[in-house]
Amino acid sequence: MSAILPPSDRLWWKQPIDKVEWAWIGIAFVWGMIMFVMMVYWHIYGKQNLSNEAYKTTPEMFAAKAEKFIAENTVRSETDLNGQQIPVVKVPAGGDGFLIARLWNWYPILELEKGQTYKIHLSSMDYNHGFSLQPVNINIQVIPGYEHVVKMTPTKEGTYAIVCNEYCGIGHHSMLGRIYVK
Repeated sequence: MSAILPPSDRLWWKQPIDKVEWAWIGIAFVWGMIMFVMMVYWHIYGKQNLSNEAYKTTPEMFAAKAEKFIAENTVRSETDLNGQQIPVVKVPAGGDGFLIARLWNWYPILELEKGQTYKIHLSSMDYNHGFSLQPVNINIQVIPGYEHVVKMTPTKEGTYAIVCNEYCGIGHHSMLGRIYVK
């Protein structure tokens, strides 16, 4: 029998399954069961899945909370890739930080302390965006109308890049943000 030509016997599906085929079916089934058990193991012990919370909100409500946070905690401002001034906001140790995703930037720049635990609140003002923190590889889809709360404890000092990994339009390639850890 050829993969290109039709089978010579029109009722080929009534032929008994060969021993080699049964072996491969068995191997595939056993491997599927192993991977199913490993998913549970990886979720509990692998520390790969991000535990976060999500709440319904409106862009206006989230923007008001974020602007209040920014007004109370701004330490300086910097120029972004587009030449606009963007505030650098120091998140209080153990406190809540707010990050807005909108066409085509992350607002504001957050400044965190190494070893402190923070709750970072994320929401989109317009379209779906992807929050990808590099090189840590935290990935979250940021959706308008939802406030995502991510707990994070920075363990290394440095500058971390925030990349939008969900295509959001013509300026998607320039949608970059930063988090400083001191």
